[in-house]
Amino acid sequence: MHRLTKIDLSTHLVTEADCETLDVLGPSVQFLLGPQGSDEAPCIIKGTIPSGGSVPIHRHPDIEAFYVLSGKVEVLTEKEGKTHWIAAGPGDFIEVPSGAKHGFRNRWQHPVVQLITTTSKLGRFFQEIGRSISQGANGNPFSPDQLQHFLQISERYGYWLATPEENTAAGISVF
Repeated sequence: MHRLTKIDLSTHLVTEADCETLDVLGPSVQFLLGPQGSDEAPCIIKGTIPSGGSVPIHRHPDIEAFYVLSGKVEVLTEKEGKTHWIAAGPGDFIEVPSGAKHGFRNRWQHPVVQLITTTSKLGRFFQEIGRSISQGANGNPFSPDQLQHFLQISERYGYWLATPEENTAAGISVF
């Protein structure tokens, strides 16, 4: 005999004040729809990369999609073994397929704010590596212990990270 589970079918409003802000090595994330039970369930995030900030080159099996709300960002992409930068601004949509090598940098004077759709698995990764900060605040540099924690969590999730030298060669300063 199957038990029926009651599903909440009411509309929910999420306000910015309801969202915890996490510093994830410089950029910050706020969960609009947080990670759910299934790894593949959707997770919706508001992500901010501060002026001069970057997301080092990496890859993971989780898909990501970015809609630029404000500011400008450059996205590192790889095609036929060669990397290059693509500039994106408000209204642009960036799709990062599963396993694609990518990174981000903000070389402009204003932060870039993006609406990010990804998997709950990647959302849980952000929760594990992130540090709670007040909304609008910039995070402080990570300590060597926090960086080691980040590397261990990345490895546990099966995420590939470029070396500091690979990031530098592509124009991204790391930590």
